[in-house]
Amino acid sequence: MSFRIVVLISGSGTTLLNLLQHNRDGNLQAEIVHVISSRGDAGGLKHAEDFGIPSSVVNSKGFAGIEPFSKAIFERCREAKADLVVMGGFLKQLLIPTDFEDRVINIHPSLIPAFCGKGMFGKHVHSAVIEYGCKLTGCTVHFVDNEYDHGPIIAQQAVPVMVDDTPETLAKRVFSAECELFPSVINAIAQNNVRKNGRLIKIS
Repeated sequence: MSFRIVVLISGSGTTLLNLLQHNRDGNLQAEIVHVISSRGDAGGLKHAEDFGIPSSVVNSKGFAGIEPFSKAIFERCREAKADLVVMGGFLKQLLIPTDFEDRVINIHPSLIPAFCGKGMFGKHVHSAVIEYGCKLTGCTVHFVDNEYDHGPIIAQQAVPVMVDDTPETLAKRVFSAECELFPSVINAIAQNNVRKNGRLIKIS
């Protein structure tokens, strides 16, 4: 029986496309069974269509608050029989229900706990890294809890910051690292090689 994942998106879907390509090439030990977008105009929906993956839109603006929005998202995940929910550029906060604890992961374009939290996404992160004068940045895959970028860290990959970097050049280098790290973590989870003890994560 295949390991089933649902991917959550909010925008262009570059992370989704990377996972779809890995899946197509036989390098992802999981089946992408559904894509859920928080916006109807998200470019990532076209990637899902191109690869023949069912998708749906759950717009947060149609709900009175985070609780009913989260409930609607995870109801779709249950319908899809998701083993794992993968946030790929999903910019909305969710409340994680009990049956999905330690079954939702996210990738963030910095080395958490640096340059993370509400409002820190995309170009905002890379601009802040450069302005601070950091010599290293990177990406982090973590379990998702009820706070932004707060759940236990599963894996990280460091990326050097060059003296002449712009947010755009740094973003490209970090995204290249993301394209390697995210599928490898998904594969480790699918193969039951990730062990969690509080905030300490071991990958065997």
